[in-house]
Amino acid sequence: MKNIYTKIACLLILGITFASCDDYLSDVPKGSKAPTTLADYEAFLRDEYTNQRVNVTGASQLLNDQYVTLATLSSDRLINANYMWDENADRIALKVSDETTYYASYQGISTFNLIIEDVLNTNQATESEKRAVWAEAKILRAMNYFNLVNFYADTYVASTAATKLSVPLITSANINAPSKQVTIQEMYDFILKDVSEALPYLLKVSQTPLHPNLGAGYAFYSRVYLQMNNYTEALKYADLALAENNKLFDWIGYYNSNKAIIDVPNSYTATTSPMGYNYVENYTYRHGANSNLATENSIPTERAQLFEAGDARFISRWKIYTVGAETYYRRTLSGMFNFGGITTVEVYLIKAECLARAGQISEALNVLNTVRKTRILPASYQDIATADKTMALNAIVRTKRNELINTIVPFADARRLNAEGVYKVSFTKTANGTTYTLASDSHLWTMPFPQGATQNPGNGTITQNVAK
Repeated sequence: MKNIYTKIACLLILGITFASCDDYLSDVPKGSKAPTTLADYEAFLRDEYTNQRVNVTGASQLLNDQYVTLATLSSDRLINANYMWDENADRIALKVSDETTYYASYQGISTFNLIIEDVLNTNQATESEKRAVWAEAKILRAMNYFNLVNFYADTYVASTAATKLSVPLITSANINAPSKQVTIQEMYDFILKDVSEALPYLLKVSQTPLHPNLGAGYAFYSRVYLQMNNYTEALKYADLALAENNKLFDWIGYYNSNKAIIDVPNSYTATTSPMGYNYVENYTYRHGANSNLATENSIPTERAQLFEAGDARFISRWKIYTVGAETYYRRTLSGMFNFGGITTVEVYLIKAECLARAGQISEALNVLNTVRKTRILPASYQDIATADKTMALNAIVRTKRNELINTIVPFADARRLNAEGVYKVSFTKTANGTTYTLASDSHLWTMPFPQGATQNPGNGTITQNVAK
């Protein structure tokens, strides 16, 4: 129990990274407590600012899905390299400090490993109660690994997945546990196995929004299979997820209820985010980049132009703003945002893509338009209608990228589409008379590991997956 005790001491007493726990004694520190009951372990899932935090800032900056100020671009060379698509920048050399994306993900994984290893041996609970918490930890661990492999490794391609490296796989909370940087195929197999083992024990209605329910398990399964280009299985689990929850939030109603505030010219008075814990679209809730995100990111003017005219969700969230020499769309919501979890709108749009891939264009557009009718103001709304597969898929991808902005999904989708080579994603912009391009085959689509990880890999080794 030595390592469990030291982990609990670090989590509950010190609030610091697990790697620094090596120096502590093996005895339970005075005033701390080793987990013994189901409630002790389940409490870790409620530790939202530590274990439910999902940071994909580098990906959002690469996509230009968040605005970066001129001052930041001048002072932070790594952010500049991603945001300005600098092919020549050595991002490995620039990533000299620890990175939250990496360390927060593995911090959560260590906690979930602890639960998975020991919760079934607890007392004061029934077997089904213990299995539910065990299954929830499995889903959350799998979600963290999905984020990591789609951030620091190449995207999944069946023909190369067994030969390319992904990220370190750690399955024990023991601080001396060995880690192995497995292949992309091995990582996806592990993720699928975790979800498969969890599904029979997930509750239909979870204890809190932080606990993945059965719908979350199905929805995440669908996300993973889509990333693997397995449209049959992705569609199957999308339908199962929507059978658990198919609600869509009425953004038109939200705008109409708040338009007296939203429509005031040159006013940036915030309205309350509906995308918090009780958002009707939630399967499971997780925070975004910040541990307690009270506001979301502002976005560049070029990014704002990619939203549909009359998009009430966009109008309710951002408003054009100029300060000095900078103009961008400033955030106007405050509260909580489910940037790290999974929601029904993603599953609707997975279903739409899978149907379109199968040639069921009319059915795919019916699903897409079901989403759009809750977003696009009536004065601007028209059904998207086409018999062309490419046009249909472009409309689905555009809507999905707008709906899931500042989550891992648009980044993962772009990488998947680029690897497929049919519906490639690339970007071009002009700043100060210079044209910048992010090509579909750019090495920038894979983020380098932070130097802290490669130089101190623990009980294993880490090889960079990108040259710079």
